[in-house]
Amino acid sequence: MSRYIAITDIHGELSKLESLLSKIETKPDDIFVFMGDYIDRGPNSKGVIDRVIKQSETHKCIYLMGSHEYAFLHTDDEYFNYLFQNYGGPQTVKSYGSFENIYKTHKEFFNSLKFYYLTDKYLFVHAGIEPNLPLEEQSERDLVYIRGKFIYSKHNLPQKIIFGHTDFDAPYIDEGKIGIDLGCGKYKDAHLCGLILNEDGSEEFVYS
Repeated sequence: MSRYIAITDIHGELSKLESLLSKIETKPDDIFVFMGDYIDRGPNSKGVIDRVIKQSETHKCIYLMGSHEYAFLHTDDEYFNYLFQNYGGPQTVKSYGSFENIYKTHKEFFNSLKFYYLTDKYLFVHAGIEPNLPLEEQSERDLVYIRGKFIYSKHNLPQKIIFGHTDFDAPYIDEGKIGIDLGCGKYKDAHLCGLILNEDGSEEFVYS
């Protein structure tokens, strides 16, 4: 069994991502699960995506869809275009040189993003799930946008859910879920958090 290393909500903060990765003593069979929101807000969204792609040269990597990638991919819709333009999108455009370059440069990456990753023990997802629906009936928008209804309710899955999207001052932990978004990119002094899920079921938090 491999260890899983979960990282989410990097938001263009390449230096914090590099700092976090430098503090993880990796093993060859580690599996990295990047849980979305690579882009927007921070100064180097392009660099972040280049770096998480590079990680696949040494380790198996899973790449999930975040709310900010979802908004970018749906900017033909007025509502999602508003979200992109007002929640950090201009910083992403600047890091790529133009709006068109974002998809042109990383088309394969954006097209590969999954909405969740399921194992025997864990469900990795950007935002969470609608607690009253089975996994196969979840909407894409809930998987990348849901907040309180998921966080403060019990779910019926046997897996522990690892999520981001909603930021906390410290990792959010309850019986069935762990939230690891600490506001990186949103707050200047916020850390990027990584969660190592060990083979024996123990959990370690690592910070940038």
